[in-house]
Amino acid sequence: MRDLLRWQFDLTWSLLELHLAELTAADFRWEPSGCTWAVRDGVPDWADTEPDPIPVPTIGWITWHIGWWWSVTLDHAQVRSPRDRTEIGWPGDGEPAVQWLRDLREEWITVLGDIDLTAQASFPWQDDPTMTVAHMAGWVNSELMKNVAEIGQLRLLRVNSA
Repeated sequence: MRDLLRWQFDLTWSLLELHLAELTAADFRWEPSGCTWAVRDGVPDWADTEPDPIPVPTIGWITWHIGWWWSVTLDHAQVRSPRDRTEIGWPGDGEPAVQWLRDLREEWITVLGDIDLTAQASFPWQDDPTMTVAHMAGWVNSELMKNVAEIGQLRLLRVNSA
């Protein structure tokens, strides 16, 4: 199971690297519509209830979002006190954000190699005893794939709208 999860993760990561290699600092702040979620003055836009209409996230916001959920997942996986969303800072446009994601990848690979996949997951299903760490790793792969697709779509829209 670990090999399959790692293969799926590596496939997803290779798609993200394809986009990360092409991003410019300006891509992170590009707002594709009048209703967007962005990182403004280092603070990500957020609502506790889903707004209507749902804002289109910027690449900057998506990279913060990945860093947030992945950091909290790593906290749970390493049995650390999980940080609050507001404690997860965004390092900024361009290379700082890209390096942050690459550092999270390295940490995740280490954790995934050592963790007991059959143990009960404490995140993101805190109260469901049927969910294992393997489910959590599968969720990481799925969530990352979704976010990679969003980044890719935004990058292509920006390049083709210029």
